[in-house]
Amino acid sequence: MYSLITAIWRPWEVCVTYEAGAIQFEEFPKTKEPAWILGVGYNTVKDRQELQNDISSRLWFTYRKNFTPIGGTGPMSDQGWGCMLRCGQMMLGQALICRHLGRDWRWKSAVYDNDYTKILQLFLDKKDSCYSIHQIAQMGVSEGKSVGQWFGPNTVAQVLKKLALFEDWSSLAIHVAMDNTVIIDDIKKLCRSARQPTPSQVTNSFLCNGVSAEQTSARSRSPALPWQPLMLIIPLRLGLSELNPVYTDCLKACFTLRQSLGMIGGKPNHAHYFIGYVGNSLVYLDPHTTQPAVELEGNVPIPDSSFHCTHPSRMNIQDLDPSIALGFFCQDEADFADLCENMRRLIIGQKTQNAMFEVVQSRPAHWPPYVLPTRPDGTKTDFTSLDYEQDLGDRQYDSDEEFEIL
Repeated sequence: MYSLITAIWRPWEVCVTYEAGAIQFEEFPKTKEPAWILGVGYNTVKDRQELQNDISSRLWFTYRKNFTPIGGTGPMSDQGWGCMLRCGQMMLGQALICRHLGRDWRWKSAVYDNDYTKILQLFLDKKDSCYSIHQIAQMGVSEGKSVGQWFGPNTVAQVLKKLALFEDWSSLAIHVAMDNTVIIDDIKKLCRSARQPTPSQVTNSFLCNGVSAEQTSARSRSPALPWQPLMLIIPLRLGLSELNPVYTDCLKACFTLRQSLGMIGGKPNHAHYFIGYVGNSLVYLDPHTTQPAVELEGNVPIPDSSFHCTHPSRMNIQDLDPSIALGFFCQDEADFADLCENMRRLIIGQKTQNAMFEVVQSRPAHWPPYVLPTRPDGTKTDFTSLDYEQDLGDRQYDSDEEFEIL
């Protein structure tokens, strides 16, 4: 849960939620202003059906219950603590949709594409799905977060970056731009590095790849990609306790870039996945609905209707908590060059003192050298047993994380 709470809490014994009654869904206002959804603009009068189809095609990950205990003895539901983890899943899911199906792909109920099915399988609530709640929660331990503890935007970004190293099918390079700085040379170095499994990694045939050992071995013999598709995440803190209004227009402009994956953040008690805006209202998908975990037997198709939301929510941009993370996807190097140019032109512009972040060519001289992330040889994805009965005491959620206050 993306919130500030004082509690002694074992999450599999007690679930704390902050749902304020029934959610009221509102129709999009019919205005002259366009509605922007992940880089696509819509006329709210003429394009209402296209707008609805676009939104419902985004992957929607919510709280789930009755899944296999995390780590074997841990929680069986993420209700009350997993909202930011689910938002991270949604942003990553959108990156994988763009990677394998394209931004223009539209969901149709009970119509299954092999790549679409593979994407869903990566997020199912079980330990051998690479981006499951199990893997994210346990990898969070490496970021100092116990299972059942709340994540901030930067923490979930760091965890996804690590997990992506174990998922060879997409060959997705995730870069987290820290200190409000996008360094072009670092990202080019990352995306141009060939990711090929070592012999022992092929033998291990990581379950989270969604492919067999034979397929992985065949891939290792194929030519390396000249550019790994990029998911760029930029964690930011845009104010002290509330959003500084000076960033409002720049933040909205991010949703107009065709490479946009949206934003994760929220309000003091809730994390949301923001996919666009209309006027001064942000459009978001809300993970605060608890659904039964999807269990599959045999080769039956995944019942996918619960992974798509037909009624998005909206909130005033000034109600946004200042701790956020922006996401962008670049299929190739030309796409990345275009993104950097438009960031400089539309977001940074001439207001360098009030810019949300910087885009620079080279790493500052006083910074340590950039080190490529690597997957430890022989690492397994069903991580070591963790102590799930740790008393969280009066630990509180720290929304500041490691951010510099802008």
